Formats: sequence, C-alpha cells, structure tokens
Amino acid sequence: MSTLSKPQATQALPGDLAMWIFILAELGAFTLFIIAFSVTQMLYPELFAAGRAELDPSTGFAMTVGLLSSGFLAALAVERVRVNQARQAGLLLVAAIASAMLYVVLKLSEYTHLAKAGFDLEHNTFFTLYWLLTLFHFLHVWLGLLVLAFLAWRCFRLGFDAQKHSGMESGVMYWHMIDLAWVMIFPLVYLLG
Repeated sequence: MSTLSKPQATQALPGDLAMWIFILAELGAFTLFIIAFSVTQMLYPELFAAGRAELDPSTGFAMTVGLLSSGFLAALAVERVRVNQARQAGLLLVAAIASAMLYVVLKLSEYTHLAKAGFDLEHNTFFTLYWLLTLFHFLHVWLGLLVLAFLAWRCFRLGFDAQKHSGMESGVMYWHMIDLAWVMIFPLVYLLG
C-alpha cells in the first residue's frame, strides 16, 4: 500500500533574488571588517580597551534603538502594502526615516567629538578600524535612507499593492541588512573587551 503525500506549498523568498545576492555580498564585506576588528583586538587588547573607553556605550545603545525601531516600522510598512494600504505604509516609512535620523544625528555628534579630541583615522589601530568599520556602515545607512524615502514616495503614489510589492520587500530587506550589521558592530566596538 503506497502512501500519498500531500504536495508541499512552496513559499518564495520575499523580494528579488538579485537583492538577496547583493545583501549576501554586503554582509560578506561587513564580516571581513568585523573579523579584522576582532582579530586585531585579540592582538592588542590594552589598546582596544583604551580606545573603547573613549566611546560612550549609552550613545551606541541609543543609536541601536533608533535603527531597530526604524527597522520595525519599515517591516510594518511592508505588512500594510500587502493588505493594500500603501498610503499607511508610506507614513510608516516616513516614521522609519525619522527614527533612523536619531542614529544619524548621534553618529555625526560622536564623529565630531572624536575628531575634535584628536581620535582620528590615524590616531592608533583601534581608531583606524573604528573609523573604517563605522564609516562603512554609516554610508550604508545613508543609502538605506534614500531607499526608504524612494519607497515612501512610491507608496504615496500607490506604486505598491497586495500583488505588486516585491520592490518594497527588497528595499526593506536592504534596510534590515543595515540593522543586522549594526547589531553586530555595536557590541564589538562599544562593549566587548
């Protein structure tokens, strides 16, 4: 007696395959930076402890809250588009941008403070890696903010709906990649010794 198996419903990945490939490549680049930072920290623990003492972990935590809140709002926006509420999604994306601006303002303030105190790219190995890693991420945040702004504009123009939202998913996935990178960077740079 043979058993008949029910056909399994396959669920496609959200967004576009090209975006998944791009995100994996970007995560690979972040991973290389993180490995370089970690290995160098093992080689020079005192230098990294002294450098880390110049950073304010509460500022890093506030930046984390800003980015993660933004990611949450962007995820809610995708859900709104999936139920044909594109204008509500647009408002959520504007809120996501506003939340992410907390990160931008705090990071610019931190950069200004460190530069004025003489902790620039050439100060020592810790600050060289700090600047390279966090500036690489900061540039991604700016690109992500442009993506969110474009998605919000498309939502307000009703460019996405329940059937046509792959571009929305792809853009928000990119934003989540930026969040994920920061969740790895924050403890490494600000907390772990």
